[in-house]
Amino acid sequence: MKIITVIGARPQFIKAAAVSNIIRKEFEEILVHTGQHYDENMSKVFFDELNIPKPDYNMGIGSGNHGQQTGTMLIELEKIYLKEKPDLVLVYGDTNSTLAGALAASKLLIPVAHVEAGLRSFNMNMPEEQNRILTDHISSILFPPTETAVVNLKNEGIKNSVHNVGDVMFDAVLDFKELAKKKSNIVNELNLIENKYILTTIHRAENTNDINRLRNIIQALNESNKTIVLPLHPRTKKYISEYKLEFASNVKVIDPVGYLDMIMLEMGSGKIVTDSGGVQKEAFFLSKPCITMRNETEWIETVDNGWNVLVGTDSDKICYNILNFAPKEKKNNYFGDGNTAQKIVQILNAN
Repeated sequence: MKIITVIGARPQFIKAAAVSNIIRKEFEEILVHTGQHYDENMSKVFFDELNIPKPDYNMGIGSGNHGQQTGTMLIELEKIYLKEKPDLVLVYGDTNSTLAGALAASKLLIPVAHVEAGLRSFNMNMPEEQNRILTDHISSILFPPTETAVVNLKNEGIKNSVHNVGDVMFDAVLDFKELAKKKSNIVNELNLIENKYILTTIHRAENTNDINRLRNIIQALNESNKTIVLPLHPRTKKYISEYKLEFASNVKVIDPVGYLDMIMLEMGSGKIVTDSGGVQKEAFFLSKPCITMRNETEWIETVDNGWNVLVGTDSDKICYNILNFAPKEKKNNYFGDGNTAQKIVQILNAN
């Protein structure tokens, strides 16, 4: 069987790192990189350090408005599909690359497998929510990572070929955290004291594009008086400059980091403050309290279990939880056994 895997953004590179090498033991895989994340620190470094197979196609789409970006991807992916004639297209997550990869395949009657299916924030203002719902409804094989995701699909009438295989990002953390300990020295390089700093990421458009939300976040980080380590996403950097916002001396701003450095920063942190879905999960996997700067999350299990707290962009709530939030419950396992990639390949083999 010939499989085309479509990826384009940092979280998808990490998932492909866990899955592609196993897929290639059983099938022919063509890897297509849309170029949605194209900055070297957001793209090339992941392929290099995680030993992801070199993309067979790099479309170089780059940034742009949603319609322009998705439309260009559709045009170029259709050309690749017609040339390669795959038996299946595999997509991950909820980006524009995910939707374009699935939609172009569906129009050509090529079956689609969606890894990380069934996630819902129930906020249709989020482009990611639109992407994941549309992708699920045109997919032939669905791989939800949790039982909650299975229920979400069932509630939308999607019951066939739904397989709760666990979370491929759990696979990745288990696979790469020991490698990170050997290869990354970032905690020492930044002169950080383990468990004495707060790791923060800000990238979601609803937070970066809104001056009031971004100002509130920065105010909370500044007023916490805690050592904050902030790998700064290029989009966030652009808006901070445009809005003329400034960080206090307790906030250590660094360039975006690769996956191994990120895992080490997460493992060394006392708490994590983020608006990223992937980082919420990594915090949970690594037993780090997580403060999420959103009003809702797809990973509701982490909140229900008491290891993640939703604070929106209220500066007082963010600051209070940086200082005081501590999980009170034992951490449960909702995300599988770390063998998700093998299960995905077994199911694809049976179809």
